[in-house]
Amino acid sequence: MPKPFLPLDHARLAPDASVARAREFYAQMDRRRTTRHFSTDAVPRELIELAIRTAGTAPSGAHQQPWTFVAVADPVLKAAMRDAAEAEERAFYAGRATPEWLEALAPLGTDEHKPHLTDAPWVVVLFRQSFGYFPDGEKRTHFYTQESCGIAAGFFIAAVHAMGLVTLTHTPSPMGFLGELLQRPANEKAMLVMPVGYPAVDASVPDIARKPLADFAVWK
Repeated sequence: MPKPFLPLDHARLAPDASVARAREFYAQMDRRRTTRHFSTDAVPRELIELAIRTAGTAPSGAHQQPWTFVAVADPVLKAAMRDAAEAEERAFYAGRATPEWLEALAPLGTDEHKPHLTDAPWVVVLFRQSFGYFPDGEKRTHFYTQESCGIAAGFFIAAVHAMGLVTLTHTPSPMGFLGELLQRPANEKAMLVMPVGYPAVDASVPDIARKPLADFAVWK
């Protein structure tokens, strides 16, 4: 049964106001950088909740919202996650990764050590719901889950940056251990690990630059 439609709540801006707002948002996001150096200072739960709420406003295939965000603050659980992630990463860097992959990672200075998983006050894991369930328990197909969760992750990262915090996208491979540690159901697959917090006083970032617009925008 189709759901009823509601009038769109939208206020059209004057062109100059749109440009000003767009420039301000771009300037803010252009300052965003990924760091692996986190302060252990506490971050209020409300901020993490608001970032997750923001992620939940993302569009999704058939409006199925196929995501679960698990926010971890417990130090014992974060330590277990780090131990498991570092075990997988040791195998990755010791032979699982191709030479081409390692060459691509070299400028970023990554290795098997993942202190961000215990230093950051929060570690948020995004799980992709590969399928769902109808109210009667019957399995329900979910559509475009990768795309939908990718968009939600982008919203989450933007929200974290806007509130003056930092995060990074960590993808230990494979990630099956996260479902076990965080006791997630079989239909949820770990997709991204995102520690969130304030940057450490001595935080640094790789000396790299983003592509110029001409390299990734095509006008017809």
